[in-house]
Formats: sequence, structure tokens, C-alpha cells
Amino acid sequence: MEKLAGYVEHIIYRNTDNGYTVLNLVSGEEEITCVGIFSAIAEGENIEASGEYTDHPTYGRQFKVDHFEEKAPEDEEAIERYLGSGAIKGVGLALAARIVRRFKEDTFRIIEEEPERLAEIKGISERKAMEIADQVNEKRDLRQAMIFLQQYGITMNLAVKVYQAYGQEVYGIIKENPYRLADDIEGVGFRTADEIAARVGIRMDSDFRVRSGILYVLLQASGEGHTYLPEGELTARTKQLLEVDEEQIEKQYMDLAIERKIIMKQSENGQTQIYAASFYYMEANTATMLKQLNVNYDVPDIEIEQRIRSIEKQTGMVLDEHQVTAVKEAVRNGLLIITGGPGTGKTTTINTIIKYFELEGMDIFLAAPTGRAAKRMSETTGFEARTVHRMLELNGGMEGNAGFERNEQNPLETDVVIVDEMSMVDITLMHSLLKAVAVGTRLILVGDVNQLPSVGPGSVLRDIIQSHECNVVMLTKIFRQASTSDIIVNAHKINQGEEVTLDNKSMDFFFLKRYDADVIINVMLQLVKQKLPKFVDATPYDIQILTPMRKGLLGVERLNGILQQYLNPPSPQKREKEHGDAIFREGDKIMQTRNNYQLEWEIRTKFGLSVDKGTGVFNGDMGIVREINDFAETMTVEFDEGRMVEYPYKLLDELELAYAITIHKSQGSEYPAVVIPLLSGPAMLMNRNLLYTAVTRARKCVTLVGNEATFAQMVQNTSQQKRYSGLCDRLRES
Repeated sequence: MEKLAGYVEHIIYRNTDNGYTVLNLVSGEEEITCVGIFSAIAEGENIEASGEYTDHPTYGRQFKVDHFEEKAPEDEEAIERYLGSGAIKGVGLALAARIVRRFKEDTFRIIEEEPERLAEIKGISERKAMEIADQVNEKRDLRQAMIFLQQYGITMNLAVKVYQAYGQEVYGIIKENPYRLADDIEGVGFRTADEIAARVGIRMDSDFRVRSGILYVLLQASGEGHTYLPEGELTARTKQLLEVDEEQIEKQYMDLAIERKIIMKQSENGQTQIYAASFYYMEANTATMLKQLNVNYDVPDIEIEQRIRSIEKQTGMVLDEHQVTAVKEAVRNGLLIITGGPGTGKTTTINTIIKYFELEGMDIFLAAPTGRAAKRMSETTGFEARTVHRMLELNGGMEGNAGFERNEQNPLETDVVIVDEMSMVDITLMHSLLKAVAVGTRLILVGDVNQLPSVGPGSVLRDIIQSHECNVVMLTKIFRQASTSDIIVNAHKINQGEEVTLDNKSMDFFFLKRYDADVIINVMLQLVKQKLPKFVDATPYDIQILTPMRKGLLGVERLNGILQQYLNPPSPQKREKEHGDAIFREGDKIMQTRNNYQLEWEIRTKFGLSVDKGTGVFNGDMGIVREINDFAETMTVEFDEGRMVEYPYKLLDELELAYAITIHKSQGSEYPAVVIPLLSGPAMLMNRNLLYTAVTRARKCVTLVGNEATFAQMVQNTSQQKRYSGLCDRLRES
């Protein structure tokens, strides 16, 4: 480790979010480019830095700073340089020279202890003297706070955020209750606060720690899809996290409930459900709004049947009795749920409902949870369908409280709203949607209840159906044209637990028996690169590998590294960016892994002119890396419909390679062909529900590669991971 001492002559680049800075340091006669994390440093300041010299391929020799200390300017020249550097607003070079000429090496003591004496200098009023002193002291306070926070292992980036939030109160908060950071500061979780608390010496069973731990466990549970936890499970999970007695945890529940941080409810079976308050109110309000929308319209049967017959004649569609029932229910009720598997005529039913309301002169909005699902809805109906977020006019709020322009004060201006792929809609999005649908507007929710539940918390479609409080029509008949597809026939067999024939005599459903992970990977590579693109008339990028797991020999993480090497190998023509364990390369297929409501996108013409703009990129959105720019530190990704998004390097955590994705992440998407590796895995995961979802993602061809015994076990395994959600209870209560 080498050391350098000198003064900051010029700041070349600074990232205000994380403090990453490139600066010129004058050390003796030499001028050196330094790079590193510097908090609140200004031109003219003296520092002593430790680090090492590196050679950057573009920018040449640099000193990479590991840590540094700011030194008070010791001689008159250094004091004058600092004051005149622009670090202190309103003090230029000439004024700095006059101040130092008067007070010499005593300048800083005068500023700190007798600031009024600055007014002795021509050009400085008493007011300006106090402003100069305030700025010098503020910078000193910030520096001291940085040093204080860093001794507790708080990074420079986080230390700046903490100081901005608390100012001089920071000392008391860190020493008394660092768990406040988890509540108040974005990006600080319980674990970070807990590490700080341990360094400060806060007791393991402190009330602050236990309460913060309970709320953290509920937050983690929402990440697994739960909106609440039963009291016993919450206590057990918190005990495991905190390593404290159950009594210490249980005695905090009442206090948290009094503060309205948690809500405790008795379920029908006498179990105590404990919610983070926000999720309870979301479920309760969702139930109330669904009931309010459930208005009856008195329309004679004969009138509806005549209209249906005329639509059938006009379009050549013939509806079965369940579909006719669905159209009648849609006409007569403000709220309707239509559910059914693939090939049961959901699209025909939606199209008939659209035609019916069109003939009535009504306005109709169509929406789906993802861009891909909305695109497919547009193709099958001939009407414009949007994502639910776009329909509600997302305005780019912060993560977790995205603001929608459409809400109870500004509802959607339409007569009918039809939402497809409802199994993917979580409680948060459902709540936002219902706020924007005024009573008197018909709401029709369409989905396949046998698919995996939403990635986000809640089990909205399943809960609404199980409550028996809303109008539901189930479509069960497989139509003749669909029955020629083994994808559809086998999907229904899987769903009903029936044996599936794996003799490869099918035209669209294949099972290649292989029993070694590396052999399976080789087979998949051949399929994706050579065989399937011709078979389904698509590019290798359109063919999707869907795997049950993230980890393991056939998990997403390992597969993507291997697939990238073969499908998009390194090339001098392709720029790369290493980030964490991943390497992103121009041409890579990638996926967004969390909702980012603030990311801006634009659609451009081939000449680069912007034709549409908006905000929001969502968990599961897939795209291709078009450009990596090391100078601007950005990566440009093209998503569906030509939406271009520029990611600053600091946001690359939100992306991952997507040559292979988990079956969970494929919900609502459809691909020309899917390839599914099946070898082994945990019984809780390898179930019927997962297999059914994977198979129904394919439009033209499903190829499974692996062990047929695993396939048979999955068909029979109906155990699903239990998802705690209370919308069903809330509907029955309201």
C-alpha cells in the first residue's frame, strides 16, 4: 500500500449518489489522477491517501485510493488555496488572499471561534462573515460525522445518506437506536442496522432490536409471496433470526399493534394472522372495492342471446354453453371472473364480450400485467392492450409507492375494463387497479387459476374464486382445434394428474431422456442453436430455456454462464462490462429482476428520433444489451416494443442474464418454443403447478430434457408452497 499527500487541484468527475470521484491531486511537483470513493471533498482541500497505482486501458496511470484522511491546511499558502477554491460560496481567490494576509496561520481558529472578526476585512459584512463561518463549520461537521459513521462499518455512500437524513442528531441515533435507519433510509435493511447495533454494543434482546426484527421478518415474508404470517410461524422465524426467547418476541406484538405497525386478525379457523399494516389495509380495501363494483344490470335473457347469435353469424365463432354464460354474466354484472386452462376458449369469450359491448357503443380498455402478455392480448383481440401500469399512467414514484395518475380522484374514463393473465397480479397492483375503476364501470378479470401465483405478495385470483363472493365462470371444455395440440392436451393431463405419453410421436411435445446434467446442457445447446429455430421458424433468442431452480447443476445461475459462452461468445467487436459475478456483453439476452418505477425508456425511429417516452421497467421484463459505454458508464438495453433504456452502471444489480430463466419468472409470457431441463430438485418446488405453468408457456413446441421419473413425480406432486394471503377472508367479512 502506497501513500500520497497533496492538495485537490481539480475534480474531473463525481457520482453524487455513491461518492465515486476522479480528481487531480498535486503532490509536490507532480500531478496525479486519483480515483476512489470520496465523501464531500472539495477542490483546494489537503489529503493524505493510501492505495496503489493501476494502469487503466483508456485513461492510463491512476492512483486507486483505498482510504484517505483530510488534513487541515497547515501553511498560509494551503489555507488561501482552500478558501479560494470555490469550496466556500462567496469567497474567491482575491478575498481568500485578503483574509489570509490579515489572519495568517490563525485563519481557521478565527473563523471557528471569532467569526465576527472577518468583518474587519474590506468586502465582508457581518452577515457574510457568519455565512462563511457556517459553511466552514458545516464541512467540518460533515467530515467528523463521516469519520464517526465509518468506525461502525458504514460505507461512505451510506454515511452521506445517513448524515443528510439526521444531521447532527446522527450521534445520538446511532448510539441509542440504529434500527431507525432501517425505517428511515432507503437501501438500509434490518441486517445492516443490526451489524451497526452490534458494533455500538446494543443488547441482543433490546426492545428496538426485537421490534425491528419482527417487521423485517414480515417484510421478508412478503418477498416470498405472503401478505401475513400466522403468529406461531412469525415467532419461530423471528426467534431464528434474532436468537432471543419467544417471550421477548411475543410481548412486542401488542405494542406494535397499538402503534399500528402490525395488524392482528383472527381467521375462521381460530389462527392469529399477523400483517404488516400496509398489506392488511390493501387486502381489506381490495375486498371492499370488489364488492362495490359488483353491481347488477337488469338485461333480459332473450336480448343477450339475440345479440350473441348475431355476433356468431358475423364472426363465424360458435360459443359453447359456458362461454355463453360468461358473456351473459359480463353483461349483467359489474364484476366477473373468467377462468380456464389453455384451449378452453378464453380468447373467443373475450372477443365476443368486446364485440357485444362495442355494439352497445361502450368504451373498452384491455390490459395485462406484462408487456409480453399485453402484446399477445392485442394480437388475439385486434384491440390495443396495454400493461396495467401504462393504463393506470405510472408517474415514476419511488420503489414501493409508485404513483399512478389514475386513482379514486381521477378514475379510468371507460365503460369496461378487461384484464388478462390475472394469476400474475399481486395484491399491490390489484389495489391500485381497483382504486382507478369507478363504480358503474364493468371489470372483467381473466386468468388460469392453476398457474403459479404472482411473483409479488398475495394470491388474488385464487382468493377471489375461493371466497365464492364474486361471479365466476369456469371454462372447462377443450375446443376441437385445440385438442390437436399435444401441448394443450398434455397440459390438461398434467393438471388433472393423468399419465402423459412420452413416446415422441407428437408434433409439438417431446421428451428427450437424459440422466446427466452436462449431457442435458449439451442437448439443450443443440436444440436452441440448431434444431428448434428452423422447426418453429424463430431465432435462438426467441427460444426460452425454463428451469425449476436458481441454484444447482441445472439452475439459472450456472446455465446462463454456459449458454452465454456458446450463444454470445466474447468477440473484439462486442464490448463487455463485468459486474459482480456476471459479465454483460453487447448482444446478451437479459432480464430486469425488480420493479423500477423511475427508469425512463424511449422508443426511437431507425434514425434515432424519439417517438414515445415513459417510465417504469418491471420484474420479468426481458431485453437485449445493445450498447455498453464505459465513458458514460451506461448500458443500453432494448426491451419489448423497441423500448430503449439506459442503465447507469450502479443499476446493473437489477439485471441478470436470461438465456435460461426460472419457470416462476416466465409467467404471463409465451414463447415459440420452450426447453425444460428436469433432473431432480426439492419436492416442495418440483410440483404439478410448476410443470403445468412451464408447459403452457410454449406456443409451438415443448421439449423436456431429463429424467422421465422426475416428470412423473411432478405430475403427482400437488404439494405447493403454502402462501399466506387473507383476501378470501376479507371478502367474506366485508
